[in-house]
Amino acid sequence: MKHLKLISVMSFGFLMFFSCKEGKKSDESKVVAQANTQNSYPTANPFLSQGIYGVTHVNSGQTNCVPYQINDGDFKADLNQLTPIWGGPVNNVTYASVNKNFMWSVSTDRIALIDKTGDGWSMVTDIDLPGAKRLTVEQLKSISDVKYTSLDFATKHLKGILGPNPGLVLPAGVYAMVSSEDYVYANAGTVVSAVGLIDKADPKKGLEVKYSFDVSTLIPAAEVAPGVKRINMVGMNMTYDGHIVIGAVNGIAVIDKELKGPGKFYAFQDTELCTNSMAVDEKNGIYVATGSKTPKGDGMMRKLVWTGSEISDKESDGAWISPYNGGDWPPAIKAGTGAGSTPTLMGFGDDEDKLVLITDGQNRMNLVAFWRDGIPASHKQKEGAKSRRIAGFIPIKAGLPEDKPWIQSEQTIVVNGWGAFLVNNLIDEGHPDRIIDVLTVGPVHPGPKGMERVEWDPEKNEFASVWTRNDVVSTSMVPLVTSASNMVLVNGYTEERGWEITGLDWNTGKNRTRIEFGHTNRGNGAYAILQLLENGDLLFNSVIGPYRIPLIK
Repeated sequence: MKHLKLISVMSFGFLMFFSCKEGKKSDESKVVAQANTQNSYPTANPFLSQGIYGVTHVNSGQTNCVPYQINDGDFKADLNQLTPIWGGPVNNVTYASVNKNFMWSVSTDRIALIDKTGDGWSMVTDIDLPGAKRLTVEQLKSISDVKYTSLDFATKHLKGILGPNPGLVLPAGVYAMVSSEDYVYANAGTVVSAVGLIDKADPKKGLEVKYSFDVSTLIPAAEVAPGVKRINMVGMNMTYDGHIVIGAVNGIAVIDKELKGPGKFYAFQDTELCTNSMAVDEKNGIYVATGSKTPKGDGMMRKLVWTGSEISDKESDGAWISPYNGGDWPPAIKAGTGAGSTPTLMGFGDDEDKLVLITDGQNRMNLVAFWRDGIPASHKQKEGAKSRRIAGFIPIKAGLPEDKPWIQSEQTIVVNGWGAFLVNNLIDEGHPDRIIDVLTVGPVHPGPKGMERVEWDPEKNEFASVWTRNDVVSTSMVPLVTSASNMVLVNGYTEERGWEITGLDWNTGKNRTRIEFGHTNRGNGAYAILQLLENGDLLFNSVIGPYRIPLIK
């Protein structure tokens, strides 16, 4: 395939330069995609801005699945010639606004309103994330554009910009959402803020804090490391009656959308530690997984229920708890001994099986599915399962050798219909600081390889492996599946090409799309989520801010 000539597109005052190689879509994939799309999405929460991108992980069920198409082919994007919406060093998600001409960028240091009218991508206004320190454009460029040659160099360089503990910028702005009033809910430290426009009729007048709440009045400090106690927030979602759900390492809090206290708090046991967000269903079930503070101790998968006034763990309200297998403390990228994944819902609409999926904490992980509601009377406890609540499980091998000590993920499971996709994020060693770690895996340490696509059989009530790839890298970015194109996207780094996105066919695992970014860390998504826009443009949440990248043949 030959390179097409360099194309430039003028949009909102900046030039976007890119080149591509021509490819074509698979007709077979299109047909299967239509079949998979029917029940790939949960009921839209009316209290979120949109059914797609209103909350982290795309929707309330956290499926990381979108109905937008993407072009097949090989592309090159020069991120040095593109202008991001500056922010970082983590830009987890670009969220949907109530106004479909706009989106909200939420990073670890700021919140910005983006005008995406037509093929545009320009900042309208922004505000410092309350409680966070804004980085300058020069500092962001220094984080992304310097060449990381060693762990020692990266440690010194990043500490010089971010302070003695770079990882402490997390989890500010990592988990957020946008309400039907077009207010962005995000946190820095222990303060959750709702940010909105001063004047909706004139967005250029800027942003302001509409509501704020210090969760230290509701959530007690927890021991997050030996001798270290603090409040660590690890998730956010919204109930279907419009209440804010806040996840912490030691429990779940629910508060009204105007952040008026006191709210409700449900505490986990002192032996548990939560490191991921939670899924919410249309009946206000809240699904959250915790790990053990003791290596190889059992993790706990819970369904809690928001009754409208209380967080219930009572079976009479539909709540339940089940143990699952834990593992050791991981060497890189992943945090904790339990699930590295936010729980993901599978089965919607008329589907008979209603499941919630996690990866367990075993060093070589399993995909584990739990019955969300009642356990079918005919279901017998699976051999090796920790409880009858477990509908099924399957070891994830990801095409890797049997003697590989670690196959683990820090990413939410991607779900499309009855299919699920998982990646291995672990390497044998890394840096204990998660920001230093995420910026050096790839450029300094070879990136982790291995991924697997599995399928749930609702007749047999079991998983089967569909395909594996042991030659594709996925570092830390959350994959995305497009049900319209029947393709899953991952972000990784190779020594030959640098940072890139690989699009794999959902049914076969074969390469269909590649987008090359080059060797600077601008192509590093750093714990963020891959996204597509309605017209098929790539929305890439880089370490220095989100880019809009047209994929034109």
